[in-house]
Formats: sequence, C-alpha cells, structure tokens
Amino acid sequence: MRTKLSQFNFNLPKELVAQYPSEERDQSRLMVVHRQTGKIEHKVFKDLLTHFNDGDVMIFNNTKVFPARLFGQKEKTGAKIEVFLLRELNHDARLWDVLVDPARKIRVGNKLYFEDEHGNDALVAEVVDNTTSRGRTIRFLFDGTEDDFQNELIKLGNTPLPKYIEREPEAIDRERYQTIYAKEIGAVAAPTAGLHFSRELMKRLELKGVNFAELTLHIGLGTFRTIDVEDLSKHKMEAEYFRISPNAADTVNKGLTDHKKVCAVGTTVMRSVETAVSAEHMLKPVEGWTNKFIYPPYDFSIANSMITNFHLPKSSLLILVSAFGGLDLIMDAYNEAVKEKYRFYSYGDAMLIL
Repeated sequence: MRTKLSQFNFNLPKELVAQYPSEERDQSRLMVVHRQTGKIEHKVFKDLLTHFNDGDVMIFNNTKVFPARLFGQKEKTGAKIEVFLLRELNHDARLWDVLVDPARKIRVGNKLYFEDEHGNDALVAEVVDNTTSRGRTIRFLFDGTEDDFQNELIKLGNTPLPKYIEREPEAIDRERYQTIYAKEIGAVAAPTAGLHFSRELMKRLELKGVNFAELTLHIGLGTFRTIDVEDLSKHKMEAEYFRISPNAADTVNKGLTDHKKVCAVGTTVMRSVETAVSAEHMLKPVEGWTNKFIYPPYDFSIANSMITNFHLPKSSLLILVSAFGGLDLIMDAYNEAVKEKYRFYSYGDAMLIL
C-alpha cells in the first residue's frame, strides 16, 4: 500500500498561521501526544519540565539563520531586485547560489549593487551563471577580510521570514527567528521547534539532569517546497549539509544504552540522526549531506520522543511527524489543534510526542 500525499491534507484556517511569536518563548502552547494510549493533553511549553528526568537526552540543531534576503539595484537601469542567498559555493571566491526576483531581468554578466543605510554601495556582485528559472550564481566583488564581508552581509541582509508570514521583517525577528543556542551560521530558515526554549527553561532542564547534545543541519529553502507527487516514494528532498560530532553521538548513545528518553527537537534533528544510524542502531558521528525523506511506514532508530511545531497541510514536515506519531493519531491531533485554535507554523505553538 503506497503512502499518498492526499492522506496528509487537512483544513487549516488562514488566521491560525502565526504572524508573530508568542510574548515569551516558553509561554507558547504545548500539545502533548501519547503514542501508546492516544491521549492528547493541552499544556504550556515550559510544562516540558514535567516530562523529562535525570539522564534523558535532548538533541538540538544549533544552526544559525543568516539574514539571507538582500535588496539591491541592477547596474545602469537601477531596477530594484531582490536576492535571496541560498548557499555559499566557494568561500575564497565568494561565490553564492541565490534566487533573484524579478528573474527575467537578471542575466549573466549583470552587476548588482547593494546600498547601505547612507545610500553608498556597500556590496557589489556579478552574475556568473544561471542555475534554474529563478536561480543564479553570483560572485561578490569585495576586497576586505572574510569578517568584514560577513559583517556587511549581516548589516545589509533582512531576516528571511517564510512567505506564510505576510509582513515585512521587523526588529523583533532578528532575535526571535533564531534559537537561543544558535551557533553555526548557514541556515536560511530557523529550526522552529527550538524557538520555544528560553534560557531559564534550559537551565531548569539542566538542573533536572537532562543532557543536551547539539548537531548542525543548515536548513535550505527545500524545507518549504511543495510536494507535487501523489506517490510519496517518488518525492526527492533537496540535500542539506549536516554534521554530528563524536561528543554528540556519545551523549545520545549513553541515553539509548541507559533506556532513557532521547528527544529530537525538531524535524531537522530527526532527519539528521536517522541519516547517521550505525549497524547496531546507535548514532554515529558524521559530516556530509542528507536528502533523507521520512514518510510512513518508517522504523525510527534513535529518538523515542520529539518536539515539533504545527506544520502546513501536505508538507514534508507533517509527513515526517506522522511517520513518528502514527498517521491517524497525528491527524486527529491536528484536527484538535485547529478546533482549539493552536497557532501554526514557524512562530506557532508546539507539540511533544511521547
């Protein structure tokens, strides 16, 4: 029996897609879903504390979102253009894969100018290749140090809010569209399950004896791509860079050996650890690229619990969560979430699956 995309559809009222984060990170709502009994509870995120104990392990994605959206002008015509930085291709040559809008006006050889707040040209880039209909490869023409270059990008760039947040980025987004433990710069989208963790909550979990393991997966725009095949076995995910250190693997494996809760904080963590399973069903250190697409039925090897946000209908994220929680139970939980007016998507509420 093939798993079909249409099984992951549900009616999501537009007003439930959160446009702003909750006032405090750990004050968002938390739905707790128990896989064994099918019980669904309604709590607040900081109630997470009651579900984890000494020796349990939480795995976090420490990727850091960079301000990937730049607004500039085309040489000669001065036409306004938007450039969305996808990934750095060559560090030394300052080559980047980008999306441009409007794409029809941007050709190989064009120079693009990005002004600072005083109207001076702070960065200049040259288009060197076409990659897709909207995709280009550009080279930044910059003589300063790497630190200077990164600082310019950060100053000029805007927080890359997903298109479902229908407003311009604001000052609040620089802080809140980023986890408090973000370290490794390279993502164009936040690992949103982690946005609910406050410093106080992390400290209280630590005091309870919960162990933390960090990995890195740099989230690309593929996360937001719609799936356009009904037969999920035919869907291909875009590859994303990830790294799991020996230290993180040791922490997770100790939790597994001791039969503790091992919690994946987010779908990106789940995809990373399931890409790095050893023959003994333990976590192994690895660095590379993953295009793993998890859909039901699927046997999970590492995490036995997970924290995740509420995702959009027919998304790869909802499909992964359904593989972990069970399709019928998760769709029941989503219908309950709609009824109870939970907030959906990046700035929305959270679900704990046990």
